Amino acid sequence: MATVFNILAIIVMLGVVFVLVRGLVNMMRGGSGVTSNKLMQARVLLQFVALVLILLAVWIQRGAS
Repeated sequence: MATVFNILAIIVMLGVVFVLVRGLVNMMRGGSGVTSNKLMQARVLLQFVALVLILLAVWIQRGAS
């Protein structure tokens, strides 16, 4: 079960990197501030989800041993 959380956490972390790069590209091109703000909010949300998944994986792993 911890493996499932690990895989999900990796997928979400890749999502964080994708959103971060999109936000940087948007800022470098002088894009809309609203878009930058939405991307930053999405990045923070994805980071929170990744952190929760990692903590769940650790918690399950400690309970299994």
